[in-house]
Amino acid sequence: MPPAGLPPVGLPVRTAAEPSVAAPAYVPPARRGRVRQYLYDHPVAMDVVVVAASVLLSSGAMVETAAGGHWWQFGLVLLEQAVLFLRRQAPWPVLGTVVAADSVVLFATPYLGSTSAAVWFALYAVAVNLRTVWALAIAVVASVPIAAYFAFSYRPGEEFLAEHGPFIGLVASLSVVLSNLVAVGVGIVVRGNRLHQAEVREWAMRRAQFASVQERNRIAREMHDVVAHSLTVMVALSDGAARAVERDPESAKAVLGELSSTGRAALTDMRRVLGVLRADTGSVGRTPALGGLQSLVDGFRAAGLPVILTQDGESLPSDAALQLAVYRIVQESLTNVLRYARGVGRVDVLVARDAGVVRVRVENDGGTAPEGPDAHLGTGGGIAGMRERAAIFGGSLRAAPRPGGGWRVDAELHWTERD
Repeated sequence: MPPAGLPPVGLPVRTAAEPSVAAPAYVPPARRGRVRQYLYDHPVAMDVVVVAASVLLSSGAMVETAAGGHWWQFGLVLLEQAVLFLRRQAPWPVLGTVVAADSVVLFATPYLGSTSAAVWFALYAVAVNLRTVWALAIAVVASVPIAAYFAFSYRPGEEFLAEHGPFIGLVASLSVVLSNLVAVGVGIVVRGNRLHQAEVREWAMRRAQFASVQERNRIAREMHDVVAHSLTVMVALSDGAARAVERDPESAKAVLGELSSTGRAALTDMRRVLGVLRADTGSVGRTPALGGLQSLVDGFRAAGLPVILTQDGESLPSDAALQLAVYRIVQESLTNVLRYARGVGRVDVLVARDAGVVRVRVENDGGTAPEGPDAHLGTGGGIAGMRERAAIFGGSLRAAPRPGGGWRVDAELHWTERD
């Protein structure tokens, strides 16, 4: 399990050119060989391997104590190996037991020149759970009794001293400290790798959550635009048909036909948006539902809104995402006019492209204080959604009343030509 207390990982921010692809919620550990993977999946087998390695490396101390008839010292050396089975569950008691037992064995047999390797494995088990500074400090503290034995109490035979020199104890003492530091160093490296893997997993889960929120927001914007636009137009058409059905049945029939067409277009949009939830296509509504801005304006005009569309400069870039953003901004702006404005005599829609910038302006000359059953239909999400769409392309959006009456929406989206 990953250690607790990991530092927070920053969330990535998607730019306009970066596709919205959810990252995996789980990042597997680094690839291991078959043997390492087996030991990783079977901790008991790993414990057996560790104890067997410690017994092998401690064979010198075991042979010396047994050959000298020091059976209780031999038993302590065996105890050091056995307690290693508990190093995962209780690393600190295991380290204390191993160091204490090794010290007793050494000081009780002054001529013994071998120590138990169990100290290394116990130090490793502690080091993988400690910060580097504390792990190194523990290595030094655990080395003190054993190093002191070799420096002050070790009494080899005269022939051994004559062959290896009078400072063999100090050399052995230094080698004990260095070997313990190496064991702790291995634990520090393993801890660093585990922390890194845990941090990568946490980052991946955070990114997946962030991407999921992004995708939900995109779907919510599309659903809002489709539902709000379609229902608003359909309400306006149905009101018009109700007024015209008695005095002009033919006009009422035409309005009802337009109402039916708008409903079918809304269903098509809904199927496309909901299809993203069933198939991970990564694209929500890449094609404007009504076939373009002109068709969109014609639909609002049929609903009784006096709309005039003006396109300035070259046609919009071929970037489908940018075209959709422009389409949705115009659609939401006109929907708000149809829903809220009163006494509208003219609605102007301007879409202009100029040197990497697409500007959109939608303004009307009507009042902006709705009354009646439509007064509280809005949730405030429409303008926020338009701002989000503009921000994706590094632009901005401003919606405010006009000085002479009415309402104006100004949006600016940036786009860079790429080869």
